[in-house]
Amino acid sequence: MILAGSPQLRVVFIRKMKRPYIALLIICICQARDSHGQECPGTQELQSSLRQAHKLLSAHEASYLQSLRSLRKKLSSLQSGATHGSARPSNGTCTKLEAPINGRKLGKVLLPGHEVHFLCDLGYELVGSETRQCKESLTWSGQQPVCKELNECASSPCANAGTCTDEVNGFTCACAKGWAGPTCQSPTPTFFLTMTNISAGAAATTSDPAASPSRSVRPSKCSQVQSTTHCTCEAGYTISGQDTSICTDIDECEVFHNGQAGRLCLHACVNTPGGYRCTCPSGYNVTHDGRSCKDIDECATRQNNCTRDQLCVNTYGSFQCVKVECPRFRDATYVKTSPTRCERNPCPVDNKACPQAPNAISHHHMSVVSNLSAPRVMFRVSAVRVMGDALRFALLGGRARRHFAVQRSDRQTGELLLVSPVQGPAVLDVEVEMSELERRALLGRYITKITVFVSQYEF
Repeated sequence: MILAGSPQLRVVFIRKMKRPYIALLIICICQARDSHGQECPGTQELQSSLRQAHKLLSAHEASYLQSLRSLRKKLSSLQSGATHGSARPSNGTCTKLEAPINGRKLGKVLLPGHEVHFLCDLGYELVGSETRQCKESLTWSGQQPVCKELNECASSPCANAGTCTDEVNGFTCACAKGWAGPTCQSPTPTFFLTMTNISAGAAATTSDPAASPSRSVRPSKCSQVQSTTHCTCEAGYTISGQDTSICTDIDECEVFHNGQAGRLCLHACVNTPGGYRCTCPSGYNVTHDGRSCKDIDECATRQNNCTRDQLCVNTYGSFQCVKVECPRFRDATYVKTSPTRCERNPCPVDNKACPQAPNAISHHHMSVVSNLSAPRVMFRVSAVRVMGDALRFALLGGRARRHFAVQRSDRQTGELLLVSPVQGPAVLDVEVEMSELERRALLGRYITKITVFVSQYEF
């Protein structure tokens, strides 16, 4: 009864059938009509129905073939990608790097994304890449470094025109006349005449300047000009009182040290017979102009007592021996990937608290002078590559927090800002946190611990 329905219904059935069954369908329809007393359609009507069914089936077949070709292309692309991926080494690691001669290598993981760091032994400096990273192509970034022997005289350790001679892991200074000490920083003792009691007519005597506070004296040079006596003194001396035959030393430190033209010396002024000299505090050398002070780099000149497992940090006027330790968390463990960086080990799948611990903790050390002007940018923290859709920078707690603030310079960089001067000596510890977010969900945390060593002096 259904097959005898409307032409639209018949067309729907014909679309779903293949050619061998079309004629049989029409015969069945014809027989059904004949059994109910209806006339069977004519030949022309049957041919028209067959042509219509043929067109529908041809279109269906073309669509099927097009889908088949598309599927073949996708399979071919997947097979090509698998073949290209198999060209990588089967072990999936970079080649092992060797430590440079007279140096060390830190880091053993050879998987993509991991880093290897290099250090040189005492008396050598690193030339080349300090850090090399295993790339996705299983090749190393940068160039293999070498450790080159330091030129100990490059930093001009000999003061006051002393001549430096480079030696293995050290140097020697040949001091100029009037100077002594390992770096020619101390003047040789000088003896000169002192005025003990001019008014009483006492004779001038020879004395050590450190033993008497009296001013040194020298005889004047006098000449007769038209029955008039003219007396003059050497440079640095002047005639004082009525006795023109005696020249008294001028105390330049008292007269000129804090004059309108400025200080004679950056630090301290010491009066000498006929002149003056400038001195610097411990940890500094007098510069070539004789007036300023230059910090001694105890780390570079090997004038420190830091052990091999400590990091020597030069400060203004001194040095610090620092040992970086990886943190200990209850739910996470860390490994030291460089002398100043610790990275978190992979978290177990069933440990929900481990991902909340910092992914990495870096330590940085800075040396500044006392009363450094503010505001000024002290340090920048930047993301090399961003996995999420946002970065957040924050300043963590601590007593030194009142001296600092955090601001953004661009989307991927945060800046540590000094907002108030610090009177030294002081040591300030501050932490900057960089959080990576994806739709406000935490992806990772990175902590940068910065230690600032503030000098006692403003130079």
